[in-house]
Amino acid sequence: MPVTYAELRRRLEEKRQELRRQLDDVQREVREDGVGYSNHMADAGTEVFEQERDLSLAKRMQHTYRNVEVALEKFDDGTYGICESCGARIELARLEAVPEAAYCLDCQSRRELRR
Repeated sequence: MPVTYAELRRRLEEKRQELRRQLDDVQREVREDGVGYSNHMADAGTEVFEQERDLSLAKRMQHTYRNVEVALEKFDDGTYGICESCGARIELARLEAVPEAAYCLDCQSRRELRR
């Protein structure tokens, strides 16, 4: 059975809540753990590595969170599911896989090739 737009909106809202929770957790960990003073250089190096990993993860989650927010805004203004590049409808199968997709598969492929 094909997915409905109502179901896609519900998934986006759930994804937004989950990302918000995860972002709060990661940011709390980064603040609490920090990089302190260690008796051993290897321990300090491990702490720095883990903090950098957490910050990188938070940055990716923030990017996804923003994309989810934009997709939900598009629901409100009636432009959800319309490619930002060519103006065509984004296929439901693509939206089911990536509900926050802003581009149809062809336009997304072209964007990735240019990188």
